[in-house]
Amino acid sequence: MVHTGYNPALVALSIAIAVFAAYTALDLGGRARGPVPGPRWPWITGAAVAMGGGIWSMHFVGMLAFEMGMPAAYDLSLTLISLLLAVAVTGGAFAWVALSGERFAGLLIGGPLMGLGVAGMHYTGMAAMQVPGNLAYSPSIVAVSVAIAVTAATAALWLTFRRHGVWQKLVAACVMGVAVAGMHYTGMAAATFTAEETGAHAAHTAVIAQSQQNLALYVAGATFLILFLAMLASSLDQQRVQMELQASEARFRAAVQAVRGVLWTNDAAGRMVGEQPGWSAITGQTRAEYEGYGWADAVHPDDAQASIEAWNETVRARRTFIHEHRVRSRDGTWRHYAIRAIPALNRRGEIREWVGVHTDITEQREAEADLRESNEEIQRYAYIVSHDLRSPLVNVMGFTSELETTRDDVRAALDGHPQAERIDTEFGEALGYIKAAVNRMEGLIAAILKLSREGRRQFNAERLDMTALLRGVADAQQHQAEAAGATVTIAPDLPWIVADRLAVEQIFGNLIDNAIKYLDPSRPGQVTVTARSAGPRGVCFSVTDNGRGIAARDHARVFELFRRSGRQDRPGDGIGLAHVKALVRSFGGRIEVASELGQGTTFSVTLPRGAATALDEPLVSAPLAAE
Repeated sequence: MVHTGYNPALVALSIAIAVFAAYTALDLGGRARGPVPGPRWPWITGAAVAMGGGIWSMHFVGMLAFEMGMPAAYDLSLTLISLLLAVAVTGGAFAWVALSGERFAGLLIGGPLMGLGVAGMHYTGMAAMQVPGNLAYSPSIVAVSVAIAVTAATAALWLTFRRHGVWQKLVAACVMGVAVAGMHYTGMAAATFTAEETGAHAAHTAVIAQSQQNLALYVAGATFLILFLAMLASSLDQQRVQMELQASEARFRAAVQAVRGVLWTNDAAGRMVGEQPGWSAITGQTRAEYEGYGWADAVHPDDAQASIEAWNETVRARRTFIHEHRVRSRDGTWRHYAIRAIPALNRRGEIREWVGVHTDITEQREAEADLRESNEEIQRYAYIVSHDLRSPLVNVMGFTSELETTRDDVRAALDGHPQAERIDTEFGEALGYIKAAVNRMEGLIAAILKLSREGRRQFNAERLDMTALLRGVADAQQHQAEAAGATVTIAPDLPWIVADRLAVEQIFGNLIDNAIKYLDPSRPGQVTVTARSAGPRGVCFSVTDNGRGIAARDHARVFELFRRSGRQDRPGDGIGLAHVKALVRSFGGRIEVASELGQGTTFSVTLPRGAATALDEPLVSAPLAAE
């Protein structure tokens, strides 16, 4: 038997190569599963070259560190095969886990595949060794070395595709490098060398030893160069990603500013912490003043308590926060802000912090207040005018009745007069015209009064089962539908909303009545009411018919007071759709029409589901650009 030993310097060098290679492979392989755009195969290839080449280099340097007192050479073809085997198997394992993910089944296949490949590389490299002696292995120790290789490879793959920081990656690389080196030296411990002839020339052995050291340095240098280039590529890519993240963050901040918004963050418990330059800029508060719940001191006293309660409830419920309040500006004025905040989650799905935006809507609220005041003035004016018009109209109606009463006296007075019959006829026609005009004016005044009252009407909001409510509206018009040969269909399971019951019945009663009234007699009438979601806070109800349709030029005019479209062969005064539009707008909704002559009409009414300060939206990870 040959007494063997190791060169401590080369052993240390082999372990360093293994650690460096493991770190490089962890960094490159992790990018194949990260958010880096572009193809992933370059990163898998780089990780395979780094890991496979590094393990092969560690094995080669470890073999050169092996001192057995007799000359050794290496078969070039087997040595290259061992290198290609390490790179190929490592690349295959990386690719498998990259495609299948971190699932146990993927690691269960990829880990043993890489481990067996590493072990195969080691023993192929051992077979490439040419020495003047015999080589034998201990099966039990060989099995231990293979087990170490499989375990180390599985751990390497598991660590490679996990997200971790630099220090975690460095610790993982040290563990992986030491494990790979342990596998190598365990495999070497399984080998027993027996010299065929004794008395090897000392001088020749010394030359071989010196040659081995030089070769080890060349291999290590080349390996470190390859790994350095790989790390340089990784560093450049990291710099590119960082620049993209910075650009993305800059775009995000510019977008916030474009909508006159102020960005702020709170911790997971909902407390304002850290530097908040945006909040400080609008309020003038210092960090000491706004930290925790100090920000509420800048909120209007009438809004502060409601804001804190709504915010605390949202934090407890882990929902998206939507609210509105007034904030004291740096100059002491109060401005209106709309707030929206979402939770930013960590990898475990836990709330890391809250990211919110305050958007200045002062001008919008002032414009809305002016518009409301103008509408109220118009409504008051319409009420006053219509009320005052009724007084002279009553007089006209009274005197018309008086004239009608004296018609017999006039007829008697003109008895025998040659023009008596003509005068009586013209007198009657004039009275008829006056009465028709008075009745028409009475109807118009009543319509104006009705619309003005709707503007001042107080609504009683309640939760409405729209399916049951609209079926009741349709049942009330069943007689008209049967007379017109029409079928009214209400879709099942319509969404619930919160609104005034009577107003909603008036809206859809008018729409269904119009649909029945203006059906095409040449085909069976079909009226259908359906609904769809209109964003997280609204519902769009559609009343569709297959009637005569509305000309495109009249789509906007049908909502005007006293305006009608198409043939005037149906009774009506042109106030129904104007009334509907007024009611819909009073709910904060909108109404639209889509129609084609000869095909039919669809009226779409969008109504809010109900008032809320927070929405039950699913939590989604919203990492910041600084991650």
